[in-house]
Amino acid sequence: MARPEKVAVVEEIKEKLESAEAVFVTEYRGLTVGQQQELRRSLKKAEAEYKVFKMSLARRAAEESGLQDLLVWLDGPTAIAFSEGDPVPTAKSLKDFADSNENLVVKGGLLAGAILDAEAVRKLADIEPRDVLLAKLAGAMSAPMSKLAGLMNAILRQPATAMQQLLEKKEQDSPVPGPEAAAEEPAAEEPAAEEPA
Repeated sequence: MARPEKVAVVEEIKEKLESAEAVFVTEYRGLTVGQQQELRRSLKKAEAEYKVFKMSLARRAAEESGLQDLLVWLDGPTAIAFSEGDPVPTAKSLKDFADSNENLVVKGGLLAGAILDAEAVRKLADIEPRDVLLAKLAGAMSAPMSKLAGLMNAILRQPATAMQQLLEKKEQDSPVPGPEAAAEEPAAEEPAAEEPA
């Protein structure tokens, strides 16, 4: 490969290392081309890109990016998964594929500047996706708000209920005469008609 092409590949790797939300390093020795394509498809659904680079160029890009901790994994038949979005689905895709294909070995990764060993990547894969966690958080926050709204409604209803009960009590204590009461009252005596003299 001509020198300018090598420089371009190093720059591409550096850009991906610096812009990715997370980076996962894997060994793919023994995977068939079909299995690699299947892995790439599952990672694409997780918003990740799976690339195989010449390791000498990947090592140079990691050194130039200040990511010396990745160097220990950048040897042999190694491929890198670059996660552009939520890293959990990417880690889950890698873990699930490695569980069903023993030839894929997850070596480790990088998440928000922190180095993850293989066990940490597996733990990351077990976390629920971001949208599920946000939904649970929203549900947890809405429960106290619903209770508060119910309490406020009860407080506002209490004076109205108390006023209603007071009015009902007042009506019971001093009943207004109804039509039956008027029928029971004796009629006023009419003046007697005068007899003719």
